[in-house]
Amino acid sequence: MHFYLCTELYMRSSDAKRKHEGYYDDHRFCSFNSSGGRLIATQHLVFLSFVFFSSSVQQCLMTNSVWEAICAVDKMAAMVVCLRESKCSHLKNFLQQTLQFWHKILKDRLTSDFEAVLDSLHWPILSPPLKPSRHLKIMCGLSCLFFFLNELSDDIISQCSSGRKQEAPLCLPLQIMLLPLSKRFKYHFYGNRQTNNPSKPEWYLTQVLVWISHSSGFLEEKIQPILDRAGANVSAKVELCRGLLALLQHKVRSDASRLLYDDALLCHLVEEVLHFEKELRGQHSLPAAVPGLLHLLLEESLLQKWLSMEKKMALEKVDSMLSSEGAWASQYRDISDMDELKAPDCAETFMTLLQVITDRYRALPCASAQLKFLELQRELVDDFRIRLTQVMKEESRNPLGARYCAILNAVNYISTILSDWEDNVFFLQLQQAAVSLGEESVMRGLGQMELGRLASLESSLFQGLLGLLERLRVDMTGRLLDAIMREVSDKAQPYCHDRWLSLPSQQDHTVMSLSTSACPMMLCVRDRLLQLHQTLTLPLFQLSWTGLAERLDGFIYQEVILANHFSEGGAAQLQLDMSRNLFPLFGHYCKRPRTSSNSGSYFSTSPINYIIHYFSFVKEACVVLCLSLGSALLLRDVLRDSGLDQTHGLGAEPSPQATLNELGVYCLSPRDVLILLNLRASWPGQ
Repeated sequence: MHFYLCTELYMRSSDAKRKHEGYYDDHRFCSFNSSGGRLIATQHLVFLSFVFFSSSVQQCLMTNSVWEAICAVDKMAAMVVCLRESKCSHLKNFLQQTLQFWHKILKDRLTSDFEAVLDSLHWPILSPPLKPSRHLKIMCGLSCLFFFLNELSDDIISQCSSGRKQEAPLCLPLQIMLLPLSKRFKYHFYGNRQTNNPSKPEWYLTQVLVWISHSSGFLEEKIQPILDRAGANVSAKVELCRGLLALLQHKVRSDASRLLYDDALLCHLVEEVLHFEKELRGQHSLPAAVPGLLHLLLEESLLQKWLSMEKKMALEKVDSMLSSEGAWASQYRDISDMDELKAPDCAETFMTLLQVITDRYRALPCASAQLKFLELQRELVDDFRIRLTQVMKEESRNPLGARYCAILNAVNYISTILSDWEDNVFFLQLQQAAVSLGEESVMRGLGQMELGRLASLESSLFQGLLGLLERLRVDMTGRLLDAIMREVSDKAQPYCHDRWLSLPSQQDHTVMSLSTSACPMMLCVRDRLLQLHQTLTLPLFQLSWTGLAERLDGFIYQEVILANHFSEGGAAQLQLDMSRNLFPLFGHYCKRPRTSSNSGSYFSTSPINYIIHYFSFVKEACVVLCLSLGSALLLRDVLRDSGLDQTHGLGAEPSPQATLNELGVYCLSPRDVLILLNLRASWPGQ
């Protein structure tokens, strides 16, 4: 068959094809009118032409003029298409059968020669390829035969029989190249072979990936140039992948239907399909427009089963990790650089579980299916929140314990991760899809305003969960601070009932020191701050120590200052206890002092001065109690004259508030300052 091996013949065949391009528009074979005689004459002309071309095919095959035979078959196919609406059923059947006859003969003849050439090139390539053959004679034969088979496509017959264009099949030469791989696939992975094991879907999935990998070089170096010269806008590698994927789709669909009631095997199948899809799209760069295997997982029965398995396995995992011994310990507790969030193992494992679910459904080609998994994740988060609430209530008897603080860290960790997900592009796209599709499971219970906020990205699909977690965090933090304040209050009772009125003045002391009665309270505050710093994550600790400072401010102001009278020495001792002892306890944990404040000028870059912001009532009360006698008398007169008769503002005297501001008092009202002045014992005549 030396004529196949001639490159010049191949180029001439391309020219011949262009010469016959106008033949399909010849209206002699396609024009019909209402005249019966004209219709019969036209059909008779078609029949005679068809017989002529049929004889031409026979003569061409006898003289080895393969390209002319292909052109003649192509014309015969055009005639069959033109007569498709004819009522002459016997004529149409005769033409169709004759066309199929010659098409099969040509196809079988070229296929035999094409397979021989492929065999000489060691196709199929089942192992890592050796140095490719570059024999000019073989490559010319491959080019000619591939071109001929590509022109003699099965699409001709399918269009003639169906009357409409079908989905683009693989080109005929690539179908032939796929046959040996298809035979091997069916031999190993169907029937009673040991390799046909439902519990090992990775065997056939991996085998297909190996075939693609080993065949890529051959397809790109030898087949793709032929397709490019023929003007076919397709990729040889992608077309082979399509053919192999058709085999896999049939196999996966068959296995999945048999494994619907075996959760373990079906879960394994889904995992392997997802892994295969990732390898196919990533390592082998299969275009997204080419369907792989993921659409098989979207069939209703299989998708619902997958969702139920995800939920079942997730809940089982949650039950297991919450009952483990190390559930509330951080796995990074011994590595300070990695333990910033101080997340307990159960919370970290749970969020990892959600992330794994996301990774599994992220690649699904259907947004509606992805939203079903997102709703499942939201249900799991809410279920875990309820479990945390139940454990918290059990531990609320000891809110200062390590487990209670671990639960608080878990709530903060989950909120932090969900807040990050709010800004994730994938979840933002899902949010837009949910709004556009009007997904019932996601939009359930939302009003028009909430839907508008979702559509404008002012809100998120996790907003409701974040609100519930925030309520839980506030509740737990409040319980924790209440417990600390109860302990501090007990320790502070001797300090509250100290002899403030009879303490000697500052001049009578060589060196002033912390009040003895204040030591238990200070030690308690120091120990609890240290405990919170060691057990809580930094954001929670900052909220906790600021909350504790504000509560202590109110407690000392009410129970110590307003409940006692102070001599000059007592006021000085109180100021020393606060400014030199209590405030520095909190200042040790202040890492970011403010440089200024709108509420007063006493703030500076010093941590202690920043801490004073949270002890404003105690600090200002100390200022008032420690005023010199003359300043105190003047201030009392100003406040009495201007504040009680309500006539101030008509003259040039400064307002009471302006006077207080000059002294560094911003939070206390003039009435509160008068009360504090009356608590001083060092008035003339007293």
